[in-house]
Amino acid sequence: MKVLYLYPKTDQLISRHVSLLTEGLRYSADIRTADSVGTLRKAIQEKLPDIIHCHGLPSVTAARTIFSTLNKGVRLVLTLHGQLEPWADDRQRNIAAVYWQKELVQKSYAVILLGRLERTNFMKTGWNPRIEEIHNAVITNTISPQKMSTDTFAVYQKVLDSDTLALMDEPTEHMLRAIIKVGIMGDRHWAPVLPSGNIGWRQLLLYAEHENIRNYVDYGISLLGCNVPAIDTSSVAVYFPDSYTTPRPVRETVGDYLGKETEYLVRIISQIRQQPLLLHLVELTRELYRDTVDDELLSEALKEKGLTAFAQSLMQVLSEQTGLDEGYMPLPPADNKLTRQIRQQITNHLKI
Repeated sequence: MKVLYLYPKTDQLISRHVSLLTEGLRYSADIRTADSVGTLRKAIQEKLPDIIHCHGLPSVTAARTIFSTLNKGVRLVLTLHGQLEPWADDRQRNIAAVYWQKELVQKSYAVILLGRLERTNFMKTGWNPRIEEIHNAVITNTISPQKMSTDTFAVYQKVLDSDTLALMDEPTEHMLRAIIKVGIMGDRHWAPVLPSGNIGWRQLLLYAEHENIRNYVDYGISLLGCNVPAIDTSSVAVYFPDSYTTPRPVRETVGDYLGKETEYLVRIISQIRQQPLLLHLVELTRELYRDTVDDELLSEALKEKGLTAFAQSLMQVLSEQTGLDEGYMPLPPADNKLTRQIRQQITNHLKI
C-alpha cells in the first residue's frame, strides 16, 4: 500500500499529526510526504500512490493536481483538521473557494474528522456521507498515537477494498472472466487460456462478494484448482454507493421458471434492460446454454416486445463478461452506443 501525505508544513499541529502517522505506519505502508505543489507533483511522478491523504484543505493548484490523478486509480482521503468548521477564518469564504472545497470533499473516498463536534458540523453540509471519526493524538489523550495510526490504516484498507473492479489489472480481470465461465458451465475444459503472473485475489473475491456471484466464482475456482487465499469477504468493511443494494437472484423479480423457456428468457432480458447486474448476466448465460432454448422462437418473442436491439447489444456484453459463445446467442451480437451504455452500467455499479 502506497500512501502520499499532502500537508502544510507551516501548520505545526498538522505537521506533528503527519509525523505521528508516518512513524506509526512505517511497517504497514509505504508512506511518502509532500508539503507543496512542487513536491506533490514530484512524488506522484516518481511513484504513483494508491492513496493521497490530504491533511487540511490544499490550494486550488494542489487540488487540481490531485484531481488529475484520480482517473489513474489513485484514491483520495481527506482529514479536514477543522478547516471547514463555522468559526474557521483562515480561508476565504468566497464562492470560488467554496466550490473547489466542495469538489475536493465530494471526490474523497473518505473524510476523517477529529472529533464529535467536527463530525456534527460537517454532516450538516451533506457533501460526503463516508465519514470516519478518529481523534487526534496530538491534542488529546483520549487516543494513543498507535491507535490513531491503526484506525487510519483501517480507513485506507476500507478505501482499497471498495469498488475493486476499478483497481483490477488486466490479468486479474482476465482470470475473473475465466472463473465465471467455468463456474457457469461446471467444467474446467470451457476455460480460456489462463493468465500468468500474480492475480489480485483479494480484489477479485471482494468484487464477486459485492456482485453476489461468489458461489459461481468459488465453484469455478474449485474446478480450476486455483490456490486462493482464504478471505471472509462478507466481513470485510467497504464503502458502497448510496443506492447500492445486494443483487438478488433474477427469479425474485421476474418470478420462477414455469416450464416455458422462451417466456422466461424474455422476462430476464426485460429485467436486465431495467437494471443490468452481473449476477443477472450470469443467470441469463446459464439459461441460454440449456438445450431447451429455441433460438427462432426467442428471437421472434424479443422482436414482439421491442427488445431486439437491446438483446443484440446484451449478447455482446455477455460474450465479454460471462464468455457466452456465439453459437448459443439467439441474435447476432452488436457493439454500438447501447452496448457501451450497458458496459458502463455494469462497471459503475459499485462506483463511489
